[in-house]
Amino acid sequence: MEEHYDVVIIGTGAAGLAASLYAGRYKMKVLTIGEDFGGATATAWTIWNYPGAKAIDGYDLMKIMKEQAENVGAKIIDGKVTKVEKEGDCFVVSTRDKKYETSTVIFAIGTERRHLGLPNEKELTGKGIHYCATCDAPLYIGKTIIVVGGGDASVKGINLAGEYADKIYLITMEKELHGEPINLEQMEKLGDKVEVLYETTIEEIIGTEKFEKVKLSKEFNGNNELVADGLFIEIGAVPDVELPKSLGVALDEEGYIKVNNMMQTNIPGICAAGDAVNIFGSFKQDITAACTGSVAATSAYEFERKYGGTCEKHTKPHVKNTV
Repeated sequence: MEEHYDVVIIGTGAAGLAASLYAGRYKMKVLTIGEDFGGATATAWTIWNYPGAKAIDGYDLMKIMKEQAENVGAKIIDGKVTKVEKEGDCFVVSTRDKKYETSTVIFAIGTERRHLGLPNEKELTGKGIHYCATCDAPLYIGKTIIVVGGGDASVKGINLAGEYADKIYLITMEKELHGEPINLEQMEKLGDKVEVLYETTIEEIIGTEKFEKVKLSKEFNGNNELVADGLFIEIGAVPDVELPKSLGVALDEEGYIKVNNMMQTNIPGICAAGDAVNIFGSFKQDITAACTGSVAATSAYEFERKYGGTCEKHTKPHVKNTV
């Protein structure tokens, strides 16, 4: 067993790093574990709406947040948490090769990209099918791509891909797009490079060794097949809740971790933050993730201050009553 921590934060995106910063300032002994540093923000291209930064690369923003947290004593490591268990008054957080004991846990685990759920999708992922325009759009310089979506994520993906691709088809089942006005305006500036197929869905993904084309639910230009070099799927995300569910953490009707306004779950000592909670509804931004992370850290601090000493088996309490 590793040494005891006052709080273990699972996730190194905006929520997890903000929680790390605040918990560190509360003089808690903090361990933050994340499999994908920076989460979705690290692949978000340029961020224009984070207060205090006129324009900043998403990965750079996450590096700054990490440095801030480390400067106040938070320990941040790469790793995949495989299990969280309750043992007496403590929680035991397991990675593939180590175990950590803690008084409190904050789930800042984010979400996973939605898939179309069609045959061939999994087999051709990375072979012409992608879920991250920031990561993979530069592969399609001078080529034709298809983007599936209709929300702000797909619009932002098109704005980025527009710097590389010659032609972009946006397939949406909606009657109109639902992006932020400023992002829609930017997409309109791409002109004829972008063509939107409204009230249309993909019925089949076609390709053997690599993606080749899609079959559409209705004809476009006299044909129900659309040929392209790449397919980018931007249809939202779902919360990754298997770990909290294993502890009996309650979920809301949409499958997100259920929390109160202090980010506390139904299990004492467990909080949640970021995109895995639904406190702001569908409005999920870096600023809201950081906000919920800071609140979750405050709740973890209050819990540790009141009850943490009963858990700590190996060391004396680390938490001080002043920040």
